[in-house]
Amino acid sequence: MKDAKTLAYINLYAILGTVPLLCEYDEKARELASVKKTVLGFSVKGGPSASLRFENGKCEFYEGCDGCDIKLGFSSPEKFNGMIDGTVTPIPSKGLLKVKFLLKNFIGITDILTKYLRASEEDLADPEFFEKSTKLMFSVIVNAVAQIGNNDKVGRASASYITDGVIRFAMGDSDYAYIEASSHFLRAHMGKPEKYTAYMSFDSISLARKLFDGKVNAVSCVGLGDVRIGGMVSQVDNVNRILDRVELYLA
Repeated sequence: MKDAKTLAYINLYAILGTVPLLCEYDEKARELASVKKTVLGFSVKGGPSASLRFENGKCEFYEGCDGCDIKLGFSSPEKFNGMIDGTVTPIPSKGLLKVKFLLKNFIGITDILTKYLRASEEDLADPEFFEKSTKLMFSVIVNAVAQIGNNDKVGRASASYITDGVIRFAMGDSDYAYIEASSHFLRAHMGKPEKYTAYMSFDSISLARKLFDGKVNAVSCVGLGDVRIGGMVSQVDNVNRILDRVELYLA
């Protein structure tokens, strides 16, 4: 079963946390983010708190709501999750004069993100769209692993066996992400780590997409050498157990 608090962390850190990458990859998203400094904060009672800072076509994600211009407060994780799935309309507790940004720019950006993350087969036929969509999905999945490992009951059990270190993920030779484990707490990062203790590498972005979509079997790919794992394998094994929970939450 899904845990509402865990889902709220995923929705904020993994879904909305991917907006900065979207603004890098997509021209329309950059246009909508081309504003004077505007910080949109999200505060969930009993759950996560973080902000998106938009300025001159760029976006930054950071923890907490300090200094936000617009603040959306939610009385429970369920209410915040409702905003993400479109069943709850939030009312700003701060920044009513900037509601135009919320209704036009931010919603426009999230609509673009949804198109990439819920891509149709027709859209994926475009190689450029396919690449952007897969890279954004890669970010969502890696960040979701960290949030499930920190908040979900089953995920925390797996994280409790992950020794301190860095698990690197790679799609081909150009796209990297990593999870940093410290005292069984997981943090996700995009980019290539300087050092790592374990790794999982996908032969290509195309193969990674097939794995994300469940079109190929991961065990078979490891046997064929299309997916390579190494280093402290126990770290990868426990991360894979958490990955099994990702599909449940992102479905």
